[in-house]
Amino acid sequence: MHSNSPPCNPDLSVSASILTRGLQTSAVSRDIDTAAKFIGAGAATVGVAGSGAGIGTVFGSLIIGYARNPSLKQQLFSYAILGFALSEAMGLFCLMVAFLILFAM
Repeated sequence: MHSNSPPCNPDLSVSASILTRGLQTSAVSRDIDTAAKFIGAGAATVGVAGSGAGIGTVFGSLIIGYARNPSLKQQLFSYAILGFALSEAMGLFCLMVAFLILFAM
């Protein structure tokens, strides 16, 4: 040991390495978090398929209603637009949640 070097305190160096180690995240942890975000966003977009099926059902029922009673065309169309809007809103909410999971968390 040189006469100019300060004495080394091993307890201080160990505690400093423990403190800095707790503040860092590992690459594996970040990869797991990213994978969880992608899985969550994919699961949230499953609702868009239900919205598409709902819209198909609404307009399919509209055509059946037109065929059965053409005189109610205007009233049936207004109900169909309401059903379309509600079904589409649910799909957009699912898409919004997926984007929130990806970009806000």
